Amino acid sequence: MSLRPTLETRRAQPTLEGAGVKLHRAFGFQDPSELDPFLLFDDFRNERPEDFEKGFPWHPHRGIETITYVLSGTVDHADSLGNTGALGAGDVQWMTAGRGILHQEMPQGNPQGQMHGFQLWGNLPSAQKMTAPRYQDVTAADIPEVTDDDGTTVRVITGEFWGKKGPVDGIAADPQYLDVTMPPGVRKTFRIDTYRRAFAYIFEGQAAFVDASAPSGVLLEKEVAGQEVNIRDLSGDRTLIRFGSGDKITVQAGEQGVRFLLISGAPINEPVAWHGPIVMNTQEELMQAMRELRNGTFIKPAH
Repeated sequence: MSLRPTLETRRAQPTLEGAGVKLHRAFGFQDPSELDPFLLFDDFRNERPEDFEKGFPWHPHRGIETITYVLSGTVDHADSLGNTGALGAGDVQWMTAGRGILHQEMPQGNPQGQMHGFQLWGNLPSAQKMTAPRYQDVTAADIPEVTDDDGTTVRVITGEFWGKKGPVDGIAADPQYLDVTMPPGVRKTFRIDTYRRAFAYIFEGQAAFVDASAPSGVLLEKEVAGQEVNIRDLSGDRTLIRFGSGDKITVQAGEQGVRFLLISGAPINEPVAWHGPIVMNTQEELMQAMRELRNGTFIKPAH
């Protein structure tokens, strides 16, 4: 087994999206090869309804998948195919936009007026960019959860982990999406297949990640099994950790414990032509999509 080095830590940045929703973006609209097959990750967490209630009105998607995970509040959604529904606390929606869809997402706070959720964009390979749109709506009750002897709890949204298989399936990038909670002071090693690109996103508490490559930055010296190892000191909340290659990561929870997402997927390794929520392989394909948006032929009829 080889430890994955920590390539980068990055604080999520405040951003306005939709009709004026305040959120924090961990990555997106940068180098798409960094976390291929993933393109964008947003943390929409607010304490005041005025910061999110205008939502994300009708907008297009093509060539990608959007993964919405709600922790608090609800998200009402509707699309150009006539689908409507609501995602509640703990629910997940995995939407394959494929050849094209128009939809809207309107967050609604909990009784205290709070809202919290995440959205991840996954790329589609060229062979699947023009497939029929598809939804996989998963309720909180259908997401398996497993707890280890040390109190570590993992919700398995997709992929397999500790003998549990997530309910989302048939995804091109073969992703693994885990919601991990570790008690204070617990140290844990997680296996990740070597072919995957991987990142973690801390959103509660603090943790340190053992780093095989002793990168620059603030390092803490810890003694583990009689040997000194380098551990990066993380600030915790809203921190992205991007990993290099290897087949494991080791996490040391801080004094208050930690909760983070651990997400990985198989790189697609294809060119990306990208304009907002439309992601194709070539500029010609992208321009064609924009023409179709203008002339009203963006939504393809079912065959």
